[in-house]
Amino acid sequence: MHLSLIGRNMARSNRACQMDWRLGSQFPYAMFWPALAAASAGEIASLMSEQILTLSGDAAADSASQEPEGATPGTITLELNSVRLRDFTSGASGTPVLLCTPLALHGAVLVDLAAGHSLVAALRSAGVDRLLAVEWRSASADMQFLGIDDYLADLNVLVDHLDGLVDLVGLCQGGWLSLLYAARFPAKVRKLVLAGAPVDIAAEQSGLSALADATPLAVFQGLVRMGGGRAIGRHISRLWGADRPDAHETHRSLQTPAPVGSPEFARLEATFNNWNSWTLDLAGRYYLEVVEKLYKRNELATGEFIALGQKIDLSHLRLPIFLLAGNVDAVVAPQQLFALARLAGTPSESIPCELAPSDHLGLFIGRLVLEEYWPRIARWIKQEPLSPTSGPS
Repeated sequence: MHLSLIGRNMARSNRACQMDWRLGSQFPYAMFWPALAAASAGEIASLMSEQILTLSGDAAADSASQEPEGATPGTITLELNSVRLRDFTSGASGTPVLLCTPLALHGAVLVDLAAGHSLVAALRSAGVDRLLAVEWRSASADMQFLGIDDYLADLNVLVDHLDGLVDLVGLCQGGWLSLLYAARFPAKVRKLVLAGAPVDIAAEQSGLSALADATPLAVFQGLVRMGGGRAIGRHISRLWGADRPDAHETHRSLQTPAPVGSPEFARLEATFNNWNSWTLDLAGRYYLEVVEKLYKRNELATGEFIALGQKIDLSHLRLPIFLLAGNVDAVVAPQQLFALARLAGTPSESIPCELAPSDHLGLFIGRLVLEEYWPRIARWIKQEPLSPTSGPS
């Protein structure tokens, strides 16, 4: 992993606190800056203050950056202040399948990166005719006070636009949000798929959860203050050194047979780097709620999470759920996701769990995973549930 100046300084500041997590190219996709081997909150704050001057001085450096386009033609059918609904539908049959992309650092082109590395194409090839994707928009200054409830409410508008019933596919940070939505509005979700999504942070430590736990909340609050009420994507990316992805780690995520250094891989790498370089700014309130509620207090797993005025009890969830994790995922440890099988009220035979040979990003863009695992998920989605879904209203 290429470390930024702040990461290198932090690593040197505390040799005694060694962490052997290899986040590599997986980590840029998550939500946090790397308090790598940080010795104390005071040292972190001092190092962060040094970086603020550098980052604030290049505020317009990325102003010309353009949002990347996906590989598959689609149509924007609904647009709200915080989100767009992109339609990839190729037929009119079946319940709409809605991809809930992560509301994190990078954009929704993750699900449609390139030929052979497109989740959209994999699902369509497997017979999913009605396919749409949630595209979260970068937070403008007037969106800084939007919280999790606001994004859940907007997701509800999208589902209602699709006649109020969907098969919901939640990816990483879009996964726990999809789980919250399904628990809050169980009559609106027929089936739920979660891939690389954190649910129970305490079930197994990952590189990301360890860093989040070790970093004082004040540091995240300071990052939001630095952004004028938002977590600025390009700042986070540079603090991590995530703006310079390693070719070998990119190759691992893409799972391409083309060797590093070949013309074919160079083209894929350029596409990946184009996606990686365009970042989303996050509403400060949302960002801090995720840090505190999900990662610091583990409220989703403990039953303390309140979504749109209702406490979420996962044991009341009864709908069929498919869980997909990566065996070398340093962002979301497999058991952080698979814990849902014991937390949900869904019978075990209606919760298939699969562990793919993949890092975090490979779950969504890896050729092997897209060819071998997502077609099975598509077939599972198209099957009728074993029993009618039920749950709290």
